[in-house]
Amino acid sequence: MQLSFISRVVSGQADTAPPAGVAAASLAPAVFAMTGGQVTLEGRQVLRGVDVTIRPGEVVAVLGPNGSGKSTLVRTLLGLVPLSGGRTELYGTPPARFREWWRIGYVPQRLSVGGGVPSTVREVVASGRIARQRRLRPSTAADRDAVNRALEAVGLTDRAGDSVHSLSGGQQQRVLIARALAGEPDTFVMDEPTAGVDAGSQRLLADTLTTLVAEGRTVVLVAHELGPLEALVRRAVVIRDGLVAHDGPPPAAVGAHALPGHDHVHPHGFTPECGPLSWESGPAGQPGAAS
Repeated sequence: MQLSFISRVVSGQADTAPPAGVAAASLAPAVFAMTGGQVTLEGRQVLRGVDVTIRPGEVVAVLGPNGSGKSTLVRTLLGLVPLSGGRTELYGTPPARFREWWRIGYVPQRLSVGGGVPSTVREVVASGRIARQRRLRPSTAADRDAVNRALEAVGLTDRAGDSVHSLSGGQQQRVLIARALAGEPDTFVMDEPTAGVDAGSQRLLADTLTTLVAEGRTVVLVAHELGPLEALVRRAVVIRDGLVAHDGPPPAAVGAHALPGHDHVHPHGFTPECGPLSWESGPAGQPGAAS
């Protein structure tokens, strides 16, 4: 029987340096790390001392009912909502000092585009390349190729020139996913990507995520239930009343959520996003509702 690396070191049968893969995994900083995280919005404590760490390559679902604080947790990890206590880091750096935003692809719950000038599908998707571009640098062939691949991945190549306002809710969600894909990030964070979208869009999302997972990307999903994404998720962080109620294998669905063909079509209110990951900044000092 082959000895483990540690056993071989102890017995003198191996060099003291671990295999390259083991060393890389142990030395790489966590994608997200929150310690004692607390958030207060409009006088209400939404997160009440949360500890959570997400490592590179993990596929993690953040689950919980409306008002539990799950979306607030993810937005806080990204630096979109300020902490009132505790600490959080992105790749070992506090969000306020984090500069490698190209490593993060964020898919919010809703597409928010100003009404002054109509934006096309391609323009919104192309905005996912901004974090990879130098200031005042025009788009390159690599940028255009990335946008084209992202549009093809979500099945919207034929709608690239259309206004995003002319699309259905499910198609707009595909635009947000394509925007994240265009940035070619290491980590994808998706806030309820299956909420209110049709079954076809949910299946397309599952296919897209399957490819990303196979490539070793980190994926964090906020959801009420997993639906067609269940096979991809190996870890669930369940938030209840602002606290981590469970951190481990995904719990089994119950009730109507466990029925075959159940679609997640529950309505959600608009929650503005601000910061380097947003398409359009919301009003200053106006945090999104806790969910």
